[in-house]
Amino acid sequence: MEELAELARSAGARVAGRVMQSRAAPEAATLIGSGKVEELAREVAGGGADVVIFDHDLSPTQQRNLEKELGTKVLDRTQLILDIFASRARTREGRLQVELAQLNYLLPRLAGRGVEMSRLGGGIGTRGPGETQLETDRRRIARRLRKIHQELEGVRTGRALHRRQRSAVPLPSLALAGYTNAGKSTLFNRLTRAGVLADAQMFATLDPTIRALRLPSHRRALVSDTVGFIRSLPTTLVKAFRATLEEVAEATLILHVVDASSAHAVSQSAHVREVLAEIGAASTPQLLVLNKSDRLSDPAAEVETLRARILGEAAPARAVAISALTGEGLDRLLEAIDQVLPFDPLVRARFRLGAADGAAIHLLHELGRVVQWEYSGEYCDIEADVSQSLRNRLAEYAVTESGA
Repeated sequence: MEELAELARSAGARVAGRVMQSRAAPEAATLIGSGKVEELAREVAGGGADVVIFDHDLSPTQQRNLEKELGTKVLDRTQLILDIFASRARTREGRLQVELAQLNYLLPRLAGRGVEMSRLGGGIGTRGPGETQLETDRRRIARRLRKIHQELEGVRTGRALHRRQRSAVPLPSLALAGYTNAGKSTLFNRLTRAGVLADAQMFATLDPTIRALRLPSHRRALVSDTVGFIRSLPTTLVKAFRATLEEVAEATLILHVVDASSAHAVSQSAHVREVLAEIGAASTPQLLVLNKSDRLSDPAAEVETLRARILGEAAPARAVAISALTGEGLDRLLEAIDQVLPFDPLVRARFRLGAADGAAIHLLHELGRVVQWEYSGEYCDIEADVSQSLRNRLAEYAVTESGA
């Protein structure tokens, strides 16, 4: 209930009251039964509430019946999350994904909505002989859904193209994943000096951001900050955000960020793992990042207990305690990333390139750590620490120990 209240506040609501019910099974007509509906109606009238939010998903029939009995707008958890996402989306891709999820949610709920959907289109020739408003609205939504799917497929193709371009000069990719409000964006800003919005509200970051990061070994990596997960994340959102979540699914290493100060840290991390499995990232290597350790009264003991509860005793070295806010533990985190990142070891190599081969020389300076270089006539001799993949890419310029 506290999480639902936090979601409501993130959407701009002021919580006037809370009502809970325990029953053996949902009631088909109203979910909560006639007696509870009467009690809730008195609460609504007494508190002057203009919206009632249910933590449970409502069927179209239940929602209509409740609005009729309560005399006010009724939302369920999915609608609330969709509303928050709609207010957070900034890029064209984000807005398309939110609209797709909203329309998929709305489509089975059109019956009984009167002329409300007439905003979707209109004009002469939009209605066939005898066609009802409901059928017209469904047809308009279907057309809009097809258009959004086409545009998002273009986005997905573009993302795949960008990933292929990045893989031409292979760099490991790190994806920040975690429960909403776990501190991912604060950590992202701390690691990359980016200016991503870091807010205490849920889903403060919706559109993905990718930045470069240099590790202690001098390897470079790409870090992506994506939307936070939440308990019972609506299926429509997971499907709509497929293009965005592919950044997580395609990552070399997932940094699973957990709010170590939360009383629900264990269950929240379990929900994140469920979503990761749903998007095909369950087998991707993970590093557990226990954030907000500065809020703990006994960090050493509490972090170890939490690590054991989340990971079990079989994985003692795959968790790091940090505070993204203060910067405490970030050095340990970067070292841990270097140790567990299953990608591209560093090698010391020598290269002889043509003095006019600026592209290859630039690659060595940009993606490696040049130890020394010397121009001799029409050649440039360079010694550098580079990734194995970059050495392989520049193999034609590599000089063996014998100088051949």
